[in-house]
Amino acid sequence: MDKEQCHFSGYATRNDLLCGDGRTIRKNAFKDCDGTTVPLVYNHQHNDPNAVLGHALLENRDDGVYAYCQFNDTPQGKTGKELVEHGDVRSLSIYANQLKQIGSDVVHGVIRELSLVLAGANPGAYIDFVMAHGDDGEDSLYANYDENALTIYHSDDKKEPEKKEETKMADEKKPEKEKTLKEILDTMNEEQLAACHYMVGKALEEAKAAEDNDSDEGEDKDMKQNVFEQDNVTKANVLTHADQEMILKTAKETGVGSLQKAIKIFAEQNDTLAHGLDLGDTEVLEELLPDHKLLNPGAPEIIRDFDTSWVMEVIRKIHKSPYARIRTRKADARAKDLKAKGYKKGEEKKLTEHIKLLGRKTEPTTVYLKDELNRDDIIDITDFDIVSYIWSMMNDNMYETLALAALVGDGREDIDEDKISEENIRPIWKDDDFYTIHYDIDIEKARAELQGSNTSANFGENYIYSEAMVEASLYSREEFEGTGLPTCYCDPHFVNIMLLARDLNGRRIYESKADLAKALNVSDIVEIEHLKNKVRTTEDGKKKKLLCLLVNLADYQFGSVKGGEITKFTDFDIDFNKYKYLMETRLSGALTEPYSAIAIEEDVTDEAAG
Repeated sequence: MDKEQCHFSGYATRNDLLCGDGRTIRKNAFKDCDGTTVPLVYNHQHNDPNAVLGHALLENRDDGVYAYCQFNDTPQGKTGKELVEHGDVRSLSIYANQLKQIGSDVVHGVIRELSLVLAGANPGAYIDFVMAHGDDGEDSLYANYDENALTIYHSDDKKEPEKKEETKMADEKKPEKEKTLKEILDTMNEEQLAACHYMVGKALEEAKAAEDNDSDEGEDKDMKQNVFEQDNVTKANVLTHADQEMILKTAKETGVGSLQKAIKIFAEQNDTLAHGLDLGDTEVLEELLPDHKLLNPGAPEIIRDFDTSWVMEVIRKIHKSPYARIRTRKADARAKDLKAKGYKKGEEKKLTEHIKLLGRKTEPTTVYLKDELNRDDIIDITDFDIVSYIWSMMNDNMYETLALAALVGDGREDIDEDKISEENIRPIWKDDDFYTIHYDIDIEKARAELQGSNTSANFGENYIYSEAMVEASLYSREEFEGTGLPTCYCDPHFVNIMLLARDLNGRRIYESKADLAKALNVSDIVEIEHLKNKVRTTEDGKKKKLLCLLVNLADYQFGSVKGGEITKFTDFDIDFNKYKYLMETRLSGALTEPYSAIAIEEDVTDEAAG
């Protein structure tokens, strides 16, 4: 194209000026484009052939890239020419790719097209003169525009205009000075600034990634992703120069008030942005204006009143039987005169006392959990499997309930219709004295023994309780007939009382739970918060507070026949569009060995009465 035949010319981009997207184009960044011709389009419309207005001849200069532009003899070209001649459009904007950056500095790239835009991001990209080609073939200077008023410099040497005459004419004809980018940012509120900083930050992150990539792969390779490249801009989610300026300008207008609203307005007025980013996409809007991020995506973590890490240990240790009805039968030889007798001549031989047979039968009961989910919720929740999540919670709840029922009962009052029958799943704590030894701890006796005649001695309450507990554990074991060593199931607070026990010199009595377990003569200590403040009423009206259970759960049995094990059921209610979930089991539970458990308790009858 002949430069003398151009319709207008101007700087496509200027060096060393901060652009609206945070980049600074450096000298000779587009030197390879010198002498090349690129399409001239309107507002970066790449996908519409009607948006092509003409072409531009590029010329690399020391202070930037200059463009000589010529319109096509088409309706679109003629319209573009009139817009430029009348001064309706004064700014230019480039579209480039194959960028190489050092930090935020663009040091290499290829300009693919030049656009007429309403507002450019590079403050030096403007049309500086327009030529009118008359019928007589003579060219004359038609207009000179410099709306950006180059007031922002980012290099040490501020360049003077090339032609003083042109600058003077520009000053005479340029309209009222518009606000600089800094002045625009100063008018934004915190929300708008945050969003703007986010977009600039994204560009800087990509620049840093490009720099790292270049250092890894060599200087000759282009960066893998940049906001100008057509194939990658959607992934980068960064707007072009003109788009950003238009959105910021809209955000300043009265009645808009926020950058998010301005983006939505822009999306409604433009099907796609110049680089192909669809702002109508909610996910894109959220990426541009991010909301708070979920720290732990996926299924939400369950918050419980108590620690449940002990549950599966209890369930695993309980003996399982394929028979739903648990039967025990023992011969009671306690306090019986079963010794062989001596015979005296002439006297009648006496009958030996009979051994009494003791038997117990425990019938199964049904334990269930029921829940439901609306089908719409199942479809709408996409970040995790809500159905599996519900089943998992029900499963945990079922095991926790069964473990508690076996140890101390499910915690419901006897009048509660949902209570698990203690005749079917017998709690170890409340079982008959033939199976569970109920042993009272004597705190006052321990205090008196420790204090003795030395009334000046002052033993702490923790030490007194720990000594009383050790004594109760050892003495009660004299009656214990369970399997092996029992495990101590105890309230965590009472465990801490014993661990914090000190002697008169202030030294800890027990250094660890292992030391305490050894003193109690148990295999392990399992802390269960559910055992806190558990009180039962005996047949004679006394109140007994549970301190700990000593039992080997191999002596406790869950019985369930085939089909009665934990089973899941799913049903769909077509009338209410709901899925219903049922988890159910039918089983019995009871101790099977006499004197196989010890419940160490404290008599709190007087405290309850008070």
